[in-house]
Amino acid sequence: MDTVFADAPDRSRYELRAGDELVGLIDYRLAGDVITLVHTEVPEAFGGQGYAARLARGALDDARSRGLRVVPSCAYVAAYVDKHPDYADLVR
Repeated sequence: MDTVFADAPDRSRYELRAGDELVGLIDYRLAGDVITLVHTEVPEAFGGQGYAARLARGALDDARSRGLRVVPSCAYVAAYVDKHPDYADLVR
């Protein structure tokens, strides 16, 4: 299924959509040049399809492109960074 990753700053979250359907999100807090990734959520119906990884990668890539430091307070994002050390330089 084709998905679209987007920042929804009015809701302080990143979203992953398949058509009009929300298949996952990462809530965040932005303060200056630091983004805290608070919580990753993928509805049960969409679990096990790699959507959480796409969200984590998208959020980290966006942080890098914007010059932001990352606080991965979400356990999923922290584990993702551990498994993908090329993002370790972003962690504050």
